[in-house]
Parts: sequence; C-alpha cells; structure tokens
Amino acid sequence: MQLENMPLARQVDFVFRHLEDELTNAVGGTVTIQIRNNTVGKFGVRHNPIEMCDGEIGEAGKGLSPEQVLSFRRMAVEALRHKRSWTHGEILYDFAVRGGKGGWSASVLYESNYNSANWTYRYQPKQPTLKGNQFA
Repeated sequence: MQLENMPLARQVDFVFRHLEDELTNAVGGTVTIQIRNNTVGKFGVRHNPIEMCDGEIGEAGKGLSPEQVLSFRRMAVEALRHKRSWTHGEILYDFAVRGGKGGWSASVLYESNYNSANWTYRYQPKQPTLKGNQFA
C-alpha cells in the first residue's frame, strides 16, 4: 500500500516507527513532518547528540526509552485530532527528557501552508467607475 492511500494517522504512525531507532536514547529535539494533500512528503529528526560544558564534551544523558518512544508515537497520532481542515503544511513535535528521573515532555506545533497560485478564484480589483463628467 502506498502512503497516499493511507489515512494521515497511519502515515504519522509509520513515520514514528521508521524513526524509532533515532528517537531511542535521544535527549531532546524535534520530529518534523511535511504534508502535502494530506500525504506525508518528507520527515526527519533534528537533535543535538553532543553537549559541551566549559569546553569539554559532557557525558551523554539518558534519553528516551523504548517505552517512551512508543508513548511519544501514540501522542503524535492522538494529536492529529486537533488538526483542522488544512491539507498542506508541517507538523513539529518537540520533545525533551527532563532531569535524571527519566521524565519527558513533548509539544506539537501545526503550520498550515496555502499557495494562492493554485486558487481557482482570483481577486479582481474593481475598475474605477466614471460618474458624470469627472475629467472636465
């Protein structure tokens, strides 16, 4: 089955399954999904794998566990309930592991995109009307 034939929720689930290895042990970052016609076109993860303190590379912190990645994937799919009528845009899922207790947080940002070149209705400015003898 091709992606364009799947509902968007299944596509987002597919994206997170594909990124599972990258997300496991990641301390924080952003999952980016670009959408066109309700179809995932491009996706990826932005994260900083190296942290420096006073000019020295610090020890990598404990990142997302496999269970947290699964929970993150479920949250990403559930968050689609808040997406409204737009079909083109981007979804950004920011995540971070908090403190040494293994807690984590995530947030979702939707960005809708519209291309006016594709609109069937074009704005037509009004033509000036001449009333009486304006130019006399």
